[in-house]
Amino acid sequence: MTRILTAHQPLYIPWIGFFHKVICSDIFCLLDGVQFEPSSFMNRNKIKIKNGELLLTVPILMKGYLTKKTYEIQIDEKQKWQKKHWESIKLAYVKAPYFESYKNDFEEIYKKNWEKLRDLNEYIIKYFLKEFKIDVDFVRCSDLGITGNKSLRLVNICKKMDADMFIFGSGGKNYADVNLFKTEKINVYFQNYNHPIYPQLYGNFIPNLSIIDLLFNCGENSKSIIEKGNINKNDLKQIIIVKS
Repeated sequence: MTRILTAHQPLYIPWIGFFHKVICSDIFCLLDGVQFEPSSFMNRNKIKIKNGELLLTVPILMKGYLTKKTYEIQIDEKQKWQKKHWESIKLAYVKAPYFESYKNDFEEIYKKNWEKLRDLNEYIIKYFLKEFKIDVDFVRCSDLGITGNKSLRLVNICKKMDADMFIFGSGGKNYADVNLFKTEKINVYFQNYNHPIYPQLYGNFIPNLSIIDLLFNCGENSKSIIEKGNINKNDLKQIIIVKS
């Protein structure tokens, strides 16, 4: 039986291409055992407002972050970021077709007191996996006892989980050691995501926003929109069969 794995750092309300990778996989590994990356989408993301885009940032305690793993990064609880984020989201999407259907779920998320960034992001990611009925085995890197850096770490995750293929994002071409995967007989696929255009509020379409923009605008149609015009899991498994 062929098994496809993808992995990613725990992102804050991720963009839709993140979920396309997960939809195409049998296993998703949350890379929470890596170093935190400042100015990344691990603690921030964009929503659409009347005047364009708004960046929502979860404040974190930066002291000593270079010596900490992602799962150790703490949120700065002294800042009232939950209220700010929720008020911004409400203002941006209160007129969206599906806002009423999901607002209570998000209001509960932003009422909680979150200590660790990983826990907040994992909760939100799992919420969308459940809401979109994405059938994938969810594992944390920190629970697997994996060693190695960069491509070696990913190869070791694949071996641990008996995966035949690893899906990289498009940026993976800049750092992936493809030969290392070939040596271990693990297929590699680099995502080339064709971003769909869907109904949005406020004029011209803006791509690469947080998944909540799609959810509030398109509701139960969101998963099919994510997949539209893109490769699917069955296509990838055929690639594995042809190469094996």
